[in-house]
Amino acid sequence: MVVEQTRAAALELLAALSDEQRTRILAPFDTPDHQVWTYLPGDRPGVTLGELDVSQRSLAMRLLELGCSERGYADARAVLFAEAVRRGLAQTTPGSAVDLGSEQRYYLRILGDPSDDGPWAWRINGHHLALHVTLVDGVVAFTPQFFGAEPARVLSGPHEGLRALPIEQDLGFKLLHALEPAQRSVAVVSEVAPADILTRYDPVADPSVLRRGLAFGDMTETQQALLSKLIGQYVGRAAEPIGQRTWKEITDNGIERLTFTWAGGAEPGIGHYYSIAGPTFLAEYDNTQDNANHIHSVWRDLHNDWGQDLLAQHYAAHK
Repeated sequence: MVVEQTRAAALELLAALSDEQRTRILAPFDTPDHQVWTYLPGDRPGVTLGELDVSQRSLAMRLLELGCSERGYADARAVLFAEAVRRGLAQTTPGSAVDLGSEQRYYLRILGDPSDDGPWAWRINGHHLALHVTLVDGVVAFTPQFFGAEPARVLSGPHEGLRALPIEQDLGFKLLHALEPAQRSVAVVSEVAPADILTRYDPVADPSVLRRGLAFGDMTETQQALLSKLIGQYVGRAAEPIGQRTWKEITDNGIERLTFTWAGGAEPGIGHYYSIAGPTFLAEYDNTQDNANHIHSVWRDLHNDWGQDLLAQHYAAHK
């Protein structure tokens, strides 16, 4: 159902665009830069949310709403709002309406033809937000997925105290402090956090750049429950069918093999980092810049980023 709703939303958006906008938003599915992405500021191919009119922007946000769970959609809007605060675009009092797309450089792109039965994809990419949704034979892939925030906590102005993506940090600290000293000596690999996520925005994530920490199988039930909740913060951003399939892949491939790795400070306000890695799942969280008030977080599917597993099955079945 999500696939057909997404297809309908993409076609409705395309129909609402001008010819010039449609030319810029569309690209072949096999375009050479399909897997080129970044979470840094700068230009990308496509059409920005800011250059769409209100009705077009509503249709674009409908794509985002369909790809995400309710919480994932709220997290995406929190990223957009944090960026609006950073750029001075959200000078309203708390609770007032803010057009999150207005003047914002988040680039929307559709790869392939949503109207036929072949693989196609859509993506939204800009500073601190990158979602890549691939649709193949009635199944959806949701990664690479990047959510960040600058500031993570608003320090002044009408939105002072507002936090973006707080649970990823809070659960990480809660799990760290729940570890016994011997476990903590395994999980904590450095007193200094890396300056950024280690897998960066590489087209293919390399898990070998991560250090191995404490295994899920070596945790108590209480600690395992906390790590499962933390994983859920990433997986739970996806629409329900995607999240359910991801959890099944994690458990089928041995959840006990997942590791939790920490580096940096043990309290908020000091640069800190963690990773969660297993045979299929990889997540990183880094909060080191701007006096530890600047979040970078990523979820990579080591088998199915860009829908690679789905595409392999599709092409094998259509030889």
